[in-house]
Amino acid sequence: MTQRMWHTQTDGDTVTLARALPARFDVSASASFPMLARTRLAHQIRQDMWRALQNIRGFSPVVRVERSDAGLRVTAGGRVPKPISKHIAERIEVLLNDEVLRARWIKCAQVRMTG
Repeated sequence: MTQRMWHTQTDGDTVTLARALPARFDVSASASFPMLARTRLAHQIRQDMWRALQNIRGFSPVVRVERSDAGLRVTAGGRVPKPISKHIAERIEVLLNDEVLRARWIKCAQVRMTG
């Protein structure tokens, strides 16, 4: 899937990336990140979450990135047909806390200074 097929909604300090609207979290996990480019971070997480969960029939990823004074709060998950297995949220949590993936996401989403 290309980026053109994804809906990006920005509302103040929050960026939400979803395949289908309205964005809905039937299952989710959260993690904290330093201050980064929110949309780039959302796309990186979405790509790896899709790779990890694409075998779940009907799964539609959603990533929400909220800016605060302490940095960023990422909620990743999405739509899942019922019944929802608790293992899906556990897999998302493991993904969000994977040190190798986090390092790559942070490197890709670092805010670039110009001038």
